[in-house]
Amino acid sequence: MKQLLQSLKTGATEVADVPAPRAGKGQVLIATSRTLVSAGTERMLVEFGKASLIDKARQQPDKVKMVLEKVRTDGLLATFDAVQSKLDQPLALGYCNVGTVIESRAPGFAAGNRVVSNGQHAGIVAVPQNLCALIPDEVSDDAAAFTVLAAIGLQGIRLAAPTLGECVVVTGLGLIGLLTVQMLRAQGCRVMGIDFDPERLALARRFGAETVNPGADEDVLARANAFSRGRGVDAVLIAASTKSNEPVSQAARMCRKRGRIVLVGVTGLELSRADFYEKELSFQVSCSYGPGRYDPAYEEGGQDYPVGFVRWTEQRNFEAVLDMMAVGTLDPSALISHRFDIDDGRMAMDLLASGDPSLGILLDYPQAEDGASSSMTRRVALAGDGAPSGSAATIGVLGAGNYAGRVLIPAFKAAGAELHTLASGGGISAVHFGRKFGFRQAVTDVAEILENPDISTIVIATRHDAHAGQVLAALRAGKHVFCEKPLCLTLDELADIEAEISSRPGQQLMVGFNRRFAPHTVKMKALLDTVSAPKAIIITVNAGDIPAGHWIQDTAVGGGRIIGEACHFIDLARHLTGHAIVSADAASLGAEPGSPASTGRATLTLKFADGSIASIHYLANGHKSFPKERVEVFTAGRVLQLDNFRALKGWGWPGFSRMASFNQDKGQRACAAAFVQSIRDGGTAPIGREEIIEVSRVTIECAGSIHR
Repeated sequence: MKQLLQSLKTGATEVADVPAPRAGKGQVLIATSRTLVSAGTERMLVEFGKASLIDKARQQPDKVKMVLEKVRTDGLLATFDAVQSKLDQPLALGYCNVGTVIESRAPGFAAGNRVVSNGQHAGIVAVPQNLCALIPDEVSDDAAAFTVLAAIGLQGIRLAAPTLGECVVVTGLGLIGLLTVQMLRAQGCRVMGIDFDPERLALARRFGAETVNPGADEDVLARANAFSRGRGVDAVLIAASTKSNEPVSQAARMCRKRGRIVLVGVTGLELSRADFYEKELSFQVSCSYGPGRYDPAYEEGGQDYPVGFVRWTEQRNFEAVLDMMAVGTLDPSALISHRFDIDDGRMAMDLLASGDPSLGILLDYPQAEDGASSSMTRRVALAGDGAPSGSAATIGVLGAGNYAGRVLIPAFKAAGAELHTLASGGGISAVHFGRKFGFRQAVTDVAEILENPDISTIVIATRHDAHAGQVLAALRAGKHVFCEKPLCLTLDELADIEAEISSRPGQQLMVGFNRRFAPHTVKMKALLDTVSAPKAIIITVNAGDIPAGHWIQDTAVGGGRIIGEACHFIDLARHLTGHAIVSADAASLGAEPGSPASTGRATLTLKFADGSIASIHYLANGHKSFPKERVEVFTAGRVLQLDNFRALKGWGWPGFSRMASFNQDKGQRACAAAFVQSIRDGGTAPIGREEIIEVSRVTIECAGSIHR
């Protein structure tokens, strides 16, 4: 299928061939007929992409601070590589989509339904149920394409709460502003529009608004005073996009006492206290299309808000907009200025960036007679389909996220593995990284990898809740398996994997416990192996806080931070001692005032068969300037200390005192190389199956004791 993508590095746009996505649980698969270009948002993205690296940094000072902190902990080259990798990934444009349902895994939607959604500029999109709405028969596809933008304006109106007969000013008459004018008029408000563009002002007058043009030397405040009959306007909705503080200042000066100002667009926010103090004005920023926005439980999990407590959600705002279109009180047809086929999508973006006059730019998608089957391919050839090389390590990768693209795939390529097929849920990242690293094809169907006889080895880099099922499927397909940690999330899953692998002595199973392969760890292990005395290991992980809504914090999806991340350090302690774990305990730090207890603040205590002990302090409440990962070992009157896998110090070790490297190396490349070599040689696995199962079991048990 065709999809419009943009490079954040250069700002260039392309219409790429991308495999069609699959509908996940609670999602609707839609064959697109129309999409609308959001002039404000998408122009901003194009301009950001075309800016120099310095200008990008100036626009995002908070990101610059994060980069500088990463340089201090990880080193300059590693940080530069991470930034370049992030900028290099294509961005899927668009969030105003109209189409026909071709597959539904969500209640309330069925194949054949016409729907509007916040899907992208793509021939087929998979969208969660709460971000879709059924289109009434009376509403055309062209009109429905404006639904999402109108919902943004509608949410601003709801926050301003105007009543019948009130006078409201709309500053900025782009698409959202003009749609907002119509909805305010439908609500019985008197409306005045402010803009510099004569054609947009004419449209606002056509919709029943009075208008004022600051660029024509019209006195905005005087006109507003006359418009409000000398009382001051009741409310101002700012739909402009500017760095200037003037729209907010102007709004405050034209409002009556206790007037309301709602920011729907983007402006400077250096507010004058005097403007707001004397009139006791209220100011609020509107969040996109309504309650539910940016809430993973609502948007991705499908958990609706009870209508008795939250009357208007994102989805219900979509429905309200469509209802107004159905009866003719909202008519966006006059806002359509240009139309392009999706194949010419780049021309649409060029028009947007050119500065030439435009308003509503629609993209049309070809419709197949058999229900868009021509766009339903879930496989895209990238580097040709020549004869297979016969390599023992021919790789298929499940998952093409940031870590896979920046770390894992380059590691396997450097190890000499043949990169065959790359799979991702949406297809975009699979095409991007597939092209970049020379994969033969990109797919969105896991079966394309599992059932391909040319692929001997599967690398799993998907979300944690998918690992166990994909490991079992890959083993049953006769493949070698490398699973990025964790192996699984529950003891039942672990038992299934253990039973499956025990019956397959010829297949390799590896988990990405890369820290044991880091050069500093290799040196530590060599030194510790010369000492027979028990070891006391202290591992301090200054992990940093992650928002409670992040997927890794969801125990059903990410497993929580102990299973999802601390497993690395349980494996590292197990490796350094070289002996089995005989007991383990875990305790979480008490809750801070006003916040729940967190598995991201815990201490794990391990005892080993040789009498060694390990304390793993996995903490998310430290300062970022402190080393992120510190490993200390005390044994036989000697000490080792490793900081951030960059500097290793020794006290009391004959012939050794220090090992330092300019950049951080956590062992990912050496880990992949060892695995690939074991497949080629048919030799011993880099990590024994028993150790993998042992570490996974201890990790799950530790996490379970914390949750209890």
